[in-house]
Amino acid sequence: MTHQSAGAAPARRRLTDVLFPKLSGTVLAAIFIATLLFGFLILPVAKVIYVAFVDPQTGGLTLQNFGDFFSSALFRESFFNSFYVSAMSVVLASVFALPLAYITSRFEFSGSMLIQSLGFIPLIMPPFVGAIAMQLLFGRNGTFNLLLANMGINIPFMEGLNGVILVQSVHYFPFILINLSASLRNIDRSMEESAQNLGAHGLRLFRRVVFPLAAPGYLAGASLVFIKVFDDLGTPLLLNVNNMLAPQAYLRISSIGISDPMGYVISFILVAFSVFSLWASFLLMRGKDYATTQKGGGGLSRRKLSTKENIAAYSIVVLILLLVLSPHIALALLAFGTIWSYSPLPDGYTLENFSTMFSQSGVYIKNTLVYAGLAALIDVILATAIAYIVLRTKIIGRQWLDYMATAALAVPGVVLGIGYLRTFNDLEVPLVGKPLASWWVIIMVALTIRRLPYALRACTAALQQVSISLEEAAESLGATRSSTIRRIVVPLMSGGILAGFVTSFATAAVELSATIMLVSTDQDAPLAYGIYLFMQSPSGRGAGAALGIFAVIIVAAGTLLAQYIIDRDRKKRTGER
Repeated sequence: MTHQSAGAAPARRRLTDVLFPKLSGTVLAAIFIATLLFGFLILPVAKVIYVAFVDPQTGGLTLQNFGDFFSSALFRESFFNSFYVSAMSVVLASVFALPLAYITSRFEFSGSMLIQSLGFIPLIMPPFVGAIAMQLLFGRNGTFNLLLANMGINIPFMEGLNGVILVQSVHYFPFILINLSASLRNIDRSMEESAQNLGAHGLRLFRRVVFPLAAPGYLAGASLVFIKVFDDLGTPLLLNVNNMLAPQAYLRISSIGISDPMGYVISFILVAFSVFSLWASFLLMRGKDYATTQKGGGGLSRRKLSTKENIAAYSIVVLILLLVLSPHIALALLAFGTIWSYSPLPDGYTLENFSTMFSQSGVYIKNTLVYAGLAALIDVILATAIAYIVLRTKIIGRQWLDYMATAALAVPGVVLGIGYLRTFNDLEVPLVGKPLASWWVIIMVALTIRRLPYALRACTAALQQVSISLEEAAESLGATRSSTIRRIVVPLMSGGILAGFVTSFATAAVELSATIMLVSTDQDAPLAYGIYLFMQSPSGRGAGAALGIFAVIIVAAGTLLAQYIIDRDRKKRTGER
């Protein structure tokens, strides 16, 4: 019997190996990550899209929900308003970005780097944080209009959709500035010189040669602005502009309930337009040649300005910078002010708002540190694994991990929040005694999914700089793949991993669109939701502004730290000092 058992065991093992082949650690990791992304990104979004086509009465598929949507005057108006605000925000953001990018790239004058740096500052303030502050500056009874009142002038900067356009343009214009500046720096100057030799100068040169060559950068930035504005929820809500798609989706689900089909129809439209704007920017560039004869050929030829031209250039730059930095100035005045109403400036200044903020916002700050910290940690772990699987293995379908993780960029936060409510509202968590959709962990999960693309790009860039020969050398000396990853790859990627962590943490700390849908109690609320609550009443705006300053400091510190880490890592690799 013992002999027969011993002989049968190998046969059983061979049969087991055939039925259940042994999977490597990287394959198991890929399966786990794919399952995670499917469960918390693809499935909730697919659920939202599916419900948009479901008849709530019969449960069958139908287009009637879309017919009901477009037959409603409110929804038609919301659809048009969202498109109009997004398009006009791109136009106004271009008005801010084009002069700054062109002047700093085309002309020689001191302060170009400082101007570019100041132009990036608006990105560190979430738009909803500066919305109320800008209302105090440019509203009907704001500083600017009060100063013009003596002349009988009142300009409706912040009235209705105008306010949303102004706030969003000021906040998101750096996307165009960053991409356009990079494109202008990469234009081969010989092309400009050739055009000048053929008689093209001034505006004609810019319109016919310079701008077309820089179009890829401009379109990349413009499409980002359009997507961000179209999907934004916090700014319209704080400005009390509800006749737009994102606010309507939030209001329908939060007031009527998760069974309301209109919320899902709006969510489908939000996702469709996010994808459409990316596709449109690709389509506009397809079939056109933007290549130069030599990359980085000095960029546009810089010329010196005359005294009058210098004055004009600086006047334009200072005017734009004052406007785009106005939310930060107003937020600081509001945070330190006593009463600011119907007066150009606060009546007095105090630190009481910060005292109130810390005494009433401890739970918001603590929750944010926990949520954003865990989300950033999970992000860099997943991002490192995805980057390694995509770049270092030959697993079939590995590229889809990158696609799925990056797809989070095209999913509006409000849509992800609605998807989680619909998908996980009936899934009760064992031992917790509540559905997953109302447990604080779901907020952390939403932040993880929303910020994963940021960490992924940083980790991918870091791994691309690690020579594969180092791994091959370690494995030739007997090291296992897991040991090589742990002792060779990860340490060499540490700069990119840390930069990805900081970026994910800083941006997750001020996320509102997804979290506002998932907060079930004030005790579970993060910092961004706390700012939103404070800003709902005039008496709480001072403390809300103080909390907004705290949020801006977190994002600014995270941005600077991430940039420092990236620069330090680059200098180590290149031997620079």
